[in-house]
Amino acid sequence: MLDRPLSRRDVLRGGAAALAATALPAWAIGKDEDPFGGFTVAVQSYTFRNFDLDKALAKTAACGVKHAEFFRKHIPLESTPDQIKSVLKLCRDSGVMPVAFGVEAFTKDHDANKKKFDFAQALGIKYLSADPTPDSFDSLDKLCDQTKIAIAIHPHGPSGKGARHRWWSAEVILAAVKDHHELIGTCLDTGHLIRMAQLGEKLDPAQQVRVMGKRNFGMHLKDHDNKRKTDVLYGQDGGVLDVPAVLKALREVKFTGYLAIEYEAKPEEPTEDVKQLVKILQDSVKKVG
Repeated sequence: MLDRPLSRRDVLRGGAAALAATALPAWAIGKDEDPFGGFTVAVQSYTFRNFDLDKALAKTAACGVKHAEFFRKHIPLESTPDQIKSVLKLCRDSGVMPVAFGVEAFTKDHDANKKKFDFAQALGIKYLSADPTPDSFDSLDKLCDQTKIAIAIHPHGPSGKGARHRWWSAEVILAAVKDHHELIGTCLDTGHLIRMAQLGEKLDPAQQVRVMGKRNFGMHLKDHDNKRKTDVLYGQDGGVLDVPAVLKALREVKFTGYLAIEYEAKPEEPTEDVKQLVKILQDSVKKVG
């Protein structure tokens, strides 16, 4: 507190400081107080697939997370404008807002694709996690350009009987999208990348992030025990995910997308485990800085 009246210089100095603060990017303001270090952290609502939307939102909020990537059980694609308004009010009331939607299929059917982009616009999101067919890209080029919504291709790893998902690695995805719109990239799923070891392909999630570079738009942050074939807490119970290494890679590529915690184990009640995943992520952010 000053022990003298404010001078003109004091006023000008304070105004300049306020102006400088408004010029800072949003992630830099209060970053020290942000437990996620500036990352936009969400929960993939599939984690709470056994619950209706109200309870899924309440459980997400109870985990200390303010965003969600929703899937179609919680917000049906066929929702009317009024229904979407009701959903958004429910989200605001719960303190958990939509940041992405998926995983959705896309094909060469432009009209069907457009309906999903229209839905995303109504929901107010900028990311659609996706499993597109190779012949869908001409349509997606147009829609990404028109809406500025990103298509984030999601790898699914092993698909059964020794086969692999068509988008099983960053290298495969990048080769397909490098000549297409800059808003077509990935939502890497660390759990499915880890699962590829079941087919003899040992993928490093941090290295996969670096491969995609500026085309990383989202991530499903997940760990998996390949022996028991179940999701686990990060780096525990047979898990191998190095969360700080992944965060460091995301920092290196100047990632501005969303990180969705996803946990497919214990669908009957995963909340306590999700809280532990949130804590591990927060501790990892502190390590990375």
